[in-house]
Amino acid sequence: MALSSFPFLTDNLNAKKSPNILLWCRPTFAPEQGVFLVLLGSFLTGAALAQHWNQWTNLALFCSFVTLQMEHPYVVQLKQRKSWKPRFLIWGGIYGISALSIAIILWFHSPGLLAIYALVVIALIADGIAVVNQKHKSIVNEIISFAAISLAAPLAYGATTGHLSIEAIGMWILNTLFFSSGIYTIKLRKKKTRSLKPGIIYHGISVIILAGLYSVNCLSLITALSFAVALIKFGIITCVLNWYRQAKFHSIAIFETRFSLIYVAIASISVLPAHLPPR
Repeated sequence: MALSSFPFLTDNLNAKKSPNILLWCRPTFAPEQGVFLVLLGSFLTGAALAQHWNQWTNLALFCSFVTLQMEHPYVVQLKQRKSWKPRFLIWGGIYGISALSIAIILWFHSPGLLAIYALVVIALIADGIAVVNQKHKSIVNEIISFAAISLAAPLAYGATTGHLSIEAIGMWILNTLFFSSGIYTIKLRKKKTRSLKPGIIYHGISVIILAGLYSVNCLSLITALSFAVALIKFGIITCVLNWYRQAKFHSIAIFETRFSLIYVAIASISVLPAHLPPR
């Protein structure tokens, strides 16, 4: 053990300060692992749609990651706004500056990404308002959050190709609808939101929206049909509802993750050509 672990009597003040300094230096990370799956899954579908992976794709992935990391200290500080937390301010600033710097670089490469940035800013503002009004876990705010994270798909596509397309927007909507469907299944575990009716209505509306996107050639048939994974999952849950409500959250997380991975695989493969074009 190092000698510095045994401070002298004259170093009492430094000993008291060190834990706080070390605490400030420790990075903050978003605690919800599910959001990383949504981010990575959405990004992969966008990259698959672009049918390439280059240095701009790498930058876009890192930009998405630090933007997501910025949201956590931002929300925590808003929740504890009566007292400032230096650690959250410091790391929120680091993540924010990193995300903004990379976003500007990507913007010069693909000016169309400015629309995506605007939507992300709107989502962050809406999230902040929901936190202040204690509606952070409301269905509307959670859908907005999933829509913001799913913007990783058009970001990956736009950064890789240098432009946006109607297909990239369609993929964004598809990802938002699929991942948001998990809101209605998870809420079946709570006594106040155990009704199946909201989930049935949501999935029905989603099918209509996707049928519309397919009819205007925003999505291919196979890509649109990848949403059937959400319908199958919801159908299975209704058949084993008692188990779903009583199972440990770890089991539910595995259950939801498997269906999400199946969806991402189908949606990604559906937009790939039989052979990738040469670079």
